[in-house]
Amino acid sequence: MTAAVDARGLVKEFEKGRRTLWQRVTRQPDMRTRFRAVDGIDLRVETGEIFGLLGPNGAGKTTTMKMLSTLLEPTAGTITVLGFDAAKEPRKVRARLGAMLSGERSLYWKLTARENLEYFAALYHVPPSETRARIERSLDVVKLSDRAEDYVERYSTGMRQRLALARALLPDPPLVILDEPTVGLDPQSARDLRDRVRELRAQGRTVLLTTHYMDEADQLCDRVAIIDEGRIVALDAPAVLKRTVRADEIVRLEVGVDGDGAAFLERLGRAGTVARHERRNGTLSVAVHCGSARALVPAAFDAASATGATIRHVDVVPVTLEDVFIALTGRALRE
Repeated sequence: MTAAVDARGLVKEFEKGRRTLWQRVTRQPDMRTRFRAVDGIDLRVETGEIFGLLGPNGAGKTTTMKMLSTLLEPTAGTITVLGFDAAKEPRKVRARLGAMLSGERSLYWKLTARENLEYFAALYHVPPSETRARIERSLDVVKLSDRAEDYVERYSTGMRQRLALARALLPDPPLVILDEPTVGLDPQSARDLRDRVRELRAQGRTVLLTTHYMDEADQLCDRVAIIDEGRIVALDAPAVLKRTVRADEIVRLEVGVDGDGAAFLERLGRAGTVARHERRNGTLSVAVHCGSARALVPAAFDAASATGATIRHVDVVPVTLEDVFIALTGRALRE
């Protein structure tokens, strides 16, 4: 079966700075430097799966998405989408995908939801004979049929996100690209949008999404690629990735310490693996990988008692994708 997306050796470089008009007129040498936002990504997304790109802000997720959707030309590498070469046949690629990209103003607030979709249907060259049915179907998928005649300016943020998804579905695309679809949404709206994404897969569509929410990727995605500094550092099913962390549980501690807490950390390290620690305003935040929290927590209190530290809070959680990211990169996903 042809892959929905197949990218090889994908690179995107940008120039830092800007040449002034005076520099151009006087023909001064171009001293601008270049940096790589995407640095040699290989990516294959199978037909019918929900595939996630997970990483912190600035990791290269959105740049990758824009190249896959033909909005940016790669500096190097090849992209095949649904069997079409994105560089040679960009129009055929665009005709077969729907995209909802972060930071994109994709709706007109002074129009109703239906008027918005009618406008974009014309832009997307939806056949006039099919426009009405496509609009009704898209509104039904995102559960906005009863609010189709309301002006978008009266919509909540979650409703606007759902309408943006309906707009992306107008071409009836086999591939849907979603860039940070739940950013800025309240928990209920985010959960509702995730339900809509699951329905897209049930319809047989392929969904490629980016997120920096670990729980979202864990809940939604069949496979996840963790991306950091423009490179994929791990790629597999969420459950498989979490098994790479050699721990059954994670114990997170908030500890009051004097100094840098080195003595406490040294003792704590005898009972478990200190995966991360950070000191702020006299409080040491520690994440410890262990086989059993029942054994680790008493050892942590013993270490605190022996070093004059005070344990203020204890939290025991299962292994998450953030723990996988920390294990791979040494820093938290939010950094």
